Amino acid sequence: MAVAVALGVLFREAAEVPEALPMQGLSASLVLIAVIAVVAPLATRLLEGWVKVPIVVFEIILGILLGPSILGWVQSTVFTDTLADFGLAMLFFVAGNEIDFAAIRGRPIYRASAGWVISLAAGIGAGFILVPSLEAAVIIGVALCSTALGALLPILRDAGVAKSPIGVAATALGAAGEFGPLIAISLFFSGKQLGVASGVLLGFVLLTGVAIYLASQARHTLFHAQVTATLHTSGQFAVRSILLILSTLVVLSMVLGLDMLLGAFAAGVLWKVIIARAPEADRKVIETKIDALAFGFLVPIFFIDTGIDFDLGALTSNTVTLAMVPLFLALLLIIRGLPSLLTAPPGSGRAGKTALVLLGATALPIIVAVTTIGREHGLITSGISSALIGAGMLSVLLFPLFALRRLRRTEAANPNPGTPEV
Repeated sequence: MAVAVALGVLFREAAEVPEALPMQGLSASLVLIAVIAVVAPLATRLLEGWVKVPIVVFEIILGILLGPSILGWVQSTVFTDTLADFGLAMLFFVAGNEIDFAAIRGRPIYRASAGWVISLAAGIGAGFILVPSLEAAVIIGVALCSTALGALLPILRDAGVAKSPIGVAATALGAAGEFGPLIAISLFFSGKQLGVASGVLLGFVLLTGVAIYLASQARHTLFHAQVTATLHTSGQFAVRSILLILSTLVVLSMVLGLDMLLGAFAAGVLWKVIIARAPEADRKVIETKIDALAFGFLVPIFFIDTGIDFDLGALTSNTVTLAMVPLFLALLLIIRGLPSLLTAPPGSGRAGKTALVLLGATALPIIVAVTTIGREHGLITSGISSALIGAGMLSVLLFPLFALRRLRRTEAANPNPGTPEV
């Protein structure tokens, strides 16, 4: 009895400590974030009979609904922000790991890169017209020239068009639209002179390139044997190796003053090379584990946290700022979408080209990353940041939906699998 009373007093005193309040808020936020992560796929499944909405849209919208902007039930904390950063890094790791470089090499990637350069120049020009400041114009330009490869790949894969000619062209667009902005971010926002930043970036690329080359030449027999031996045990050597490669390259990129997403993207490419000669059955199991870790845990936290941090008040308090959302959405179509036509496969019809314009203009993760940098450094206002993110969310909601609808109509009208449209 005395022990029970003593424990009751102890717990009561602990509850009265001010530090317990942040922990209570963190506990509630973690539970509600988990609830959102479960509700989002259920909502997607519920509506797929009428309209196919990407799951990330529900994650962001539910984050806004339960976050400080509306209900205020979920608060962003240092811990959830850290998990969200891991989620963003994992999203770019998956993008680097899933790119089929053999499929996009040559014409697709060359034309996609040329289109991205055009988009970057046009985006910076549009940004300078809107906000006559070079730093702000660069932020807006980088945001407008991005393509959400990490968000597109699961959508294309789930729709069964990832391996089609249009899907390959969209992958090339996404590769240029994510890798290009990462380089631009690292060059312009590294805090170094442009020449020094270029040298550091070149050094990182060379170092990563050497690692990838050496990995491609080795057979990794012992490594693959260890992966096979622990694939279904608590050892999980493959997953632990992924986390080691990811954290090493992310930390290296940050130490060099580059954007961490560049390291995450490179880690995905490096892992793809390392595991390429493993038994096919093992590779499939590992891909399943990567999907579970990324899309079952970390990536949803990033998109939910994006909704929680979304400043709806800054967006709706000013009519001009609110009007920027459709403006930026239109600019994504013009600045990023139209140059995407350069990657259209030979013989593509109107539906395929329209789909490429829409898929190329689908952007969000880079927009979130670059606007966060700009807002934290005082280079753009919270309103412009919210308007860009709002346009990115609408692009993820609308553009893949319309693109896949056009492709399905064309496939139904022309079932010949030899045409570029399918």
